[in-house]
Amino acid sequence: EVASQALSMRDIDEDGLDEMDKRVLEALISKFEGGPVGLNSIAVAVGEDASSLEEVHEPYLVMQGYVKRTPRGRVAMPSAYRKLGLIPPTSAQTERV
Repeated sequence: EVASQALSMRDIDEDGLDEMDKRVLEALISKFEGGPVGLNSIAVAVGEDASSLEEVHEPYLVMQGYVKRTPRGRVAMPSAYRKLGLIPPTSAQTERV
């Protein structure tokens, strides 16, 4: 319970995402239609340095299955849509990567 309260005080949700993580997912989905999109474009959209996103936020988002890195750019995975309360696109749409 103490750990849960500490995370709550730091604005980290039950899945381990902070505000910037959520902003990245929102930008990837709403501004870039789920990708693929380059890291620099995401960084501009959320107002963060690309290297900070790549070194701090992206590894956790990839590890938890919210984002996938592809040769063409970053892509939002179905779990990212669900996290934001959205319906993931059909598999035919996600196969365009």
